[in-house]
Amino acid sequence: QVQLVESGGGLVQAGDSLRLSCAASGDSLINYGMGWFRQIPGQEREFVAVLARNGKSTYYADSVQGRFTISRDNAKNTAYLQMNSLNPEDTGVYFCAAAQRTQFATQEDRYDYWGQGTQVTVSS
Repeated sequence: QVQLVESGGGLVQAGDSLRLSCAASGDSLINYGMGWFRQIPGQEREFVAVLARNGKSTYYADSVQGRFTISRDNAKNTAYLQMNSLNPEDTGVYFCAAAQRTQFATQEDRYDYWGQGTQVTVSS
């Protein structure tokens, strides 16, 4: 069983960048597909990005494609979400999640473990 803790959120201006971290303990992230999701105020949680268990294949939501990058540092047992060219529509609580049963998934119900979330606020 893996425990996940996000960090790196904050208040930034439109056009700025942030890097979110998802530190894992209890197991190695190489055993999991890793996803990032976000919950925008008044909306359901939505998929943002996924990194396959093999550490190579990635997939992004259309809204973040070309601006966000998901990655993993095996030595630090930490996953990251680099977010560039942020805009106010990116404001929300960002969650990392680990999927043990599948290598690669965009659906929430495929993920077994979740962090507590970190707030990202982008001002215009």
